[in-house]
Amino acid sequence: MNITTRSADYWQAIIFDFDGVIVESGDIKAQAFADLYRHHGEVIAQAAVDYHRANGGMSRYLKFHYFQKNLLNNPPLTKEEEQELDRQFSELVMNAVIACQPVAGAETLLNKMASQIPLFVASGTPESELQVIVERRNLSHYFTEVRGSPRLKETLIADILSAYPLDPERVLMIGDALVDYESAHQNGVAFLGRVRPGDDNPFPESVEIVPDLCPLTI
Repeated sequence: MNITTRSADYWQAIIFDFDGVIVESGDIKAQAFADLYRHHGEVIAQAAVDYHRANGGMSRYLKFHYFQKNLLNNPPLTKEEEQELDRQFSELVMNAVIACQPVAGAETLLNKMASQIPLFVASGTPESELQVIVERRNLSHYFTEVRGSPRLKETLIADILSAYPLDPERVLMIGDALVDYESAHQNGVAFLGRVRPGDDNPFPESVEIVPDLCPLTI
């Protein structure tokens, strides 16, 4: 039976990625990477965007270190340099993510399920920043926990499974990036991919995908 046709009472919990699953913020993050690296030249800026798009769901800190080594050929980032990049990136994205459109069906699904089962966020966004965004969008009351980087997504899911009495096979992860699928698979939880219309599908053929979250609200 397909994930979208299972009855709602089958699931014991749902874990959501945030960007591209609950909010339409994928382009905002791509633009921020372009702006952050443009002073190194347009070729570098575009390479940063391409890597970001190919590695959705990855922590921005890992991307900063990748760019430093592989695009700029510079010595490893110091902690102070990493923190400055993080500050600039947060400045570029936070208000835009707070204001951007929700993914179609997301808030209806949250409304429908939050009173029935625990809902979680496991995101590559830094946890403190993510919690501010969720709060400012008035979504906090839907979620049992909101978790983010610097912990890896695989670890975030494992932590949720170990903290609550959940059968992994009856936990659903909804994500829009390959790392979401891989992290769900490594933890034995079910996975549903969200692929925005017009975007390339990053998932194996066996993965069920939806264009938005409306099919889960029926």
